[in-house]
Amino acid sequence: MGIEVYIITLILAIPIYLYFRLILKGLKLGKKKNRKYVAIIPAVILSPLAYYVVISVWIFFSFYYYPTHKFDQDEWQTNIEERYQMSYDVIESEMLIGKSFEEVVHLLGDDYEPGGGDLEYYIGDVPDVGGMDPDVLVIHFENGKVVK
Repeated sequence: MGIEVYIITLILAIPIYLYFRLILKGLKLGKKKNRKYVAIIPAVILSPLAYYVVISVWIFFSFYYYPTHKFDQDEWQTNIEERYQMSYDVIESEMLIGKSFEEVVHLLGDDYEPGGGDLEYYIGDVPDVGGMDPDVLVIHFENGKVVK
């Protein structure tokens, strides 16, 4: 454990201490001098727990966050491992809807996997918990045009 753990825990302990000191004052428990010392106990106990909660929430959200970028054809074709960053724009803008097979291949490139009326483009490994399988963008055709 680095020193930053102790510093963050101490920073979290200060508002916890002040909060419990205020509660003890409001409830008029003990003498003024004793309240200061009694408020230290929950601060010492709860500040490591608060640190754990803060770090857990931070880790949880960092697993599910990844940057998104506007679609760029050159970037899509050269940076295969980070295509997932542009896949959101491709899907949400519906830029492929109504396009033919040839138009899609011209736009996204010919490094696709065919799959029973669908095209699958490898988009890299999207950061998430337990993400061990490769992620793909599936483009579904009906009557020769993209529908989803």
